[in-house]
Amino acid sequence: MTAFDELAQARTELDPLAITHLQRLVASWSLLADLCFADLLLFAPEAGADGERFIILGQIRPTTSQTLYREDQVGRVVDSVERPVVARAWQLGQIIDGELSINRGERARVQCIPVHRKDALVGILARESAPSVGRRPGELERVYVEIFDRFARMITTGEFPFPIDEVASEEAPRVGDGVLLLDSTARVEYASPNAISALHRMGVHANAEGARLMELGLDESPVKAAFALGLPAIEDVDHGSVTMLVRCIPLLDHGKPTGAAVIVRDVTDLRRRDRLLLSKDATIREVHHRVKNNLQTISSLLRIQGRRMDSSEAKLAIEESVRRIRSIALVHETLSRAAGEELEFDEILRQLTRMAEEGLVNPERAVHFSVEGDAGELRAEVATPLALVVSELLQNAVEHGFPDGHPGGHVRIVLENDGVELCVRVQDDGVGLPPGFTLEENSSLGLTIVAALVDSEMSGTISMDARPDAPGTTVELRIPVHPATVTG
Repeated sequence: MTAFDELAQARTELDPLAITHLQRLVASWSLLADLCFADLLLFAPEAGADGERFIILGQIRPTTSQTLYREDQVGRVVDSVERPVVARAWQLGQIIDGELSINRGERARVQCIPVHRKDALVGILARESAPSVGRRPGELERVYVEIFDRFARMITTGEFPFPIDEVASEEAPRVGDGVLLLDSTARVEYASPNAISALHRMGVHANAEGARLMELGLDESPVKAAFALGLPAIEDVDHGSVTMLVRCIPLLDHGKPTGAAVIVRDVTDLRRRDRLLLSKDATIREVHHRVKNNLQTISSLLRIQGRRMDSSEAKLAIEESVRRIRSIALVHETLSRAAGEELEFDEILRQLTRMAEEGLVNPERAVHFSVEGDAGELRAEVATPLALVVSELLQNAVEHGFPDGHPGGHVRIVLENDGVELCVRVQDDGVGLPPGFTLEENSSLGLTIVAALVDSEMSGTISMDARPDAPGTTVELRIPVHPATVTG
């Protein structure tokens, strides 16, 4: 489906500020649909139609009642004959009530509300519902519709939607969770049955009507903020072992709060789950921190052991083992500071190149390292072996690309991540590969480790060739960014 702003820009003459105003209305109108027990449709005049044709920019169905429409209405164009009430409301700029014929002649009630931004008419909000025959509305339905009517008046004066972008979330309270209607003095004028049940769960059994929230023993800071600023406020309110999410929406009349709709939701279980997740996340970070410390301890013990050895080959083997352990420790150190199990590999890469500059390069052999591109975020199970692989490739480039007596050169690490595959190229401008060299017949321990890790740990591929554009060698890794999906 075409995005709201794309549809509005392509099919109407509305300016960007008007489109933003309507977007805010659509972002917050689930509350309105539930309060009026009806479908809501947003109309805007089609470009060049002089108010004779309208395009439907938005549609929402209520969760508190049945919908009139099975089909999606967004994008449909209607004329003044098909929707005379919409056309009349647009011409007069007033709220107009009427009837509508839908679904093979079935009649529906329609109320068209002009949507103003400041003094400009930018759209028509249509409330459409099946007629109620032979049934008197109950108190809850009557109060909810009265609240909707107050919002409708705010829409006509440009006071709703509010001039802020409210962030919708799955845990945001809905009308069905419980509604408190406050008067101009912030006293409870009406409490829905679900709101009364929510108060009971908080240990409040007194009659709420006529009382302020603080008189019921509740924190009313979101109510104070909404009345003071004339803007909605949402906040967690703790009462004993129960946590309520309270959203207070001021009802305005020419900028002055005349009351408020307070929607409450019991989020005790959600907050308990959040605390467990935070505790689990902190535990995982602590484990990574301890693993890093243990690896550093092992590295220190190996260094001590190496200093006591006489064999140069044994010392070299221990030095290489220490370097490999430090590469793995870098990943765990980064994970100990990360919020999840994915981390920015570029930070690790910077430290790996620093280690290579400090440990592999000497004054007689000046080798410069550079990093191009962005590896992005990688899962820990990819980042750990990749850090070890890059460390081995950097050592291999320095030792074999610039052997003793060589003046040195440049090693480039080039990264490309398209969200599906990560490509890592390690390029040097050294002496190049010996004649007949192949990875399959190579006996170097470092490259053997690299090939094994790329294949078994990362399910990737590796190639090693002479550079086509300059002297030296290019090693290319291609690694899936996400694990393969198993189907069966």
